[in-house]
Amino acid sequence: MISANEREQSTWAVDFCGISLAHPVVNASGTYDAIAARRVFGDALLEDFPFSAFVSKTITPEPRAGNAPRRIWETPAGMLNSIGLPNKGLEGFLAEDLPQLAELPVPLIVSVMATGRPEFARLVEAVGAREEVAAIELNISCPNVLSGLIVGEQPSETEALMDALRPLTGKPLIVKLTPNVSDPAAVAAAAEQGGADAVSLINTLKASAFDPGTGEPALAAGHGGLSGPAVRPVALQQLRAVSAATEIPAIGMGGICNGADAVEFIAAGATLVAVGTESFRDPRAGARVAAELRSARPKRLAAPVPLDLE
Repeated sequence: MISANEREQSTWAVDFCGISLAHPVVNASGTYDAIAARRVFGDALLEDFPFSAFVSKTITPEPRAGNAPRRIWETPAGMLNSIGLPNKGLEGFLAEDLPQLAELPVPLIVSVMATGRPEFARLVEAVGAREEVAAIELNISCPNVLSGLIVGEQPSETEALMDALRPLTGKPLIVKLTPNVSDPAAVAAAAEQGGADAVSLINTLKASAFDPGTGEPALAAGHGGLSGPAVRPVALQQLRAVSAATEIPAIGMGGICNGADAVEFIAAGATLVAVGTESFRDPRAGARVAAELRSARPKRLAAPVPLDLE
């Protein structure tokens, strides 16, 4: 017989693009370093991992040192960052990081970013060929690197990119959308038309701050991306619009701090929710949000409708 606990687990499990997940809470790319966390917590991390899938830090074709410091600045309701995608590059990731991430007890989603279609193709082919990888996130939305963001800003370019990448792998392709456009839903629809299996949103909002002690920009780059509770209403509105315009699953993120926040995102159309900035404050935030969400038992709205206040 199936126990009550097993029935509860089965009803809480989520099918995402054919990947079975224990619950709907994952991490936002670049906000949780699983390799560093394991160095600190040891194998105890594997026994009680806070997310149902792990999304890697974004990798690029070649190694990147990232932007010059200062790269992080706290705001009253969130955080500015201008990290600049520091990473070991494709070859370094495959040789050094992937074997360690493959030991995590959850499916692995690898986030990739490039400046053009040939470079994106190189990443997708190489990462998609690895059996340790369950899915690939295409980061076409990071505001901190001068990398041809036209791909994520124009529907036609997004669809053209998907047309080029879709034949290269059978793994699910998740398109990470930028919020810094007038119509994210149109970009999402183009991604779906080109063969994307899912979308994720939102990435950080372009923003700036000044150091009151010096009067100079708070970040060395002069600007960065805003995340945290301040962006949550924007994320919810864009998620509703995207969910109404597409039929593929969405990973919703943007200022999720607790289960009540996650309920809103699922009501707005998200299949999964991602915890990001909150993990800097509480490394166990993912598990806590999942527990609170489980108690709340949210119901997804049948037909999310974009807000129109005009």
